[in-house]
Amino acid sequence: MPNTVTRAQTVSMHGLGVVCGLAAGVWLGGAEAPTKLVNVGISPFAVSLAMVLGVFVARWTLPTLLKGTDYVFSDLFTRPHLMVWAVLAGALWAVANTLTVFAIRDVGLAIAFPLWNANSLIGIFWGWLLFQEMRGAGFRVGSRVLGGALAIVAGAILLAFVTVQHTNTGHARAVHGILAALGASLLWGTMYVPYRKAYLSGMNPLSFVTVFTVGELGTMALLAVTFGGGVTHLHAELYMARHVVFWIFLGGFCWVIGDLFQQYATKYIGIGRGIPLSNTNQLWGLAWGALVFGELAHVSGEGRWLIVAGSLLMIAGAVFISSAAAPAREQASGRDAISRECERYGLSLEECVAAQLGARHGDGEKTKRPWWDVLIVAVAVTIFLWLGLQAEVPPLAMNTFWTISLCVVMAFAALGCGWLLWKRTRFE
Repeated sequence: MPNTVTRAQTVSMHGLGVVCGLAAGVWLGGAEAPTKLVNVGISPFAVSLAMVLGVFVARWTLPTLLKGTDYVFSDLFTRPHLMVWAVLAGALWAVANTLTVFAIRDVGLAIAFPLWNANSLIGIFWGWLLFQEMRGAGFRVGSRVLGGALAIVAGAILLAFVTVQHTNTGHARAVHGILAALGASLLWGTMYVPYRKAYLSGMNPLSFVTVFTVGELGTMALLAVTFGGGVTHLHAELYMARHVVFWIFLGGFCWVIGDLFQQYATKYIGIGRGIPLSNTNQLWGLAWGALVFGELAHVSGEGRWLIVAGSLLMIAGAVFISSAAAPAREQASGRDAISRECERYGLSLEECVAAQLGARHGDGEKTKRPWWDVLIVAVAVTIFLWLGLQAEVPPLAMNTFWTISLCVVMAFAALGCGWLLWKRTRFE
């Protein structure tokens, strides 16, 4: 009987992971849109730093709202060895995020997105090598993953070719943009190793990202000061661009919402499936770039068809991979990976398995929050108001109808997936 229940729970969590991955795609696609502001004279380092500040605020505010700081710190100090991994993951994210800003500047949002989404391949490799994902999957499931991976590679190659042939930027600049996007792909694919390690150990994504943000903010500050002209220059640049900093800051906050959904997907269905599914953000990135910002206006008819074909090929590959649900033998390999982490760090196997199934949601719940939870949220609201009062409409040509429509889709995805997570796991 217990095995039957466990198998049913695993299938159920696969469905929840798929929904989280799709919601992540919507938000990750929309959150990158504000980085278009790099084309109005703001340096990539200033854009990335402003975005990371928004990420930092969000990574403290959202966990506080959803679970409370008492729960978060209790979860962290139960597994203190994971804090170093969280800082490392944050550092990788900061470098990758900076590379995406360069990629968007050089080749545009609609082109850069599918290139850095090749992180699916990196994630599949690390999941197989380090966490026994796909072990025991069998030919049917394995061929789906391999076929999807090949589709992603083919789509990336096609889009890279179209970029060089059909953009109005110089050849060298286009190549630099492609390399920046692929570099971000490598770093983001590797970044999920610490995440997966944390989730196998039973940690909540909300707890992990709280420490994660220390690594990303520290690394981004170091990059910005070192390569962005120093503290004085960055301060002057951000002050002069204060009328648009709010939108970049908001983009960072929105990115965290998508990233949290992505982490829940990674927790429940693994790296090899969770990342490709969240990489449907390519569809939403293409929608924002083409429909809102008109990025494809100067591309030839043939080039547009090739871009659409490449994008669809990558999306199809990601969906193909994510639809390959883990069979019983692969699930057993996953439990072996959990057992290995528990033995290494002296953790409870029962608790870690329960967390993997979203069944530990009663832990750490309190009816009354401490005063500092209210303070954290109040500070976040104050920062938003302060930046918002200085904001102006960005000097970019934007389609109002499509902007509103895509924002509605983002709200629907967040509310729908958030409700499912709360109902099924209480955000565990």
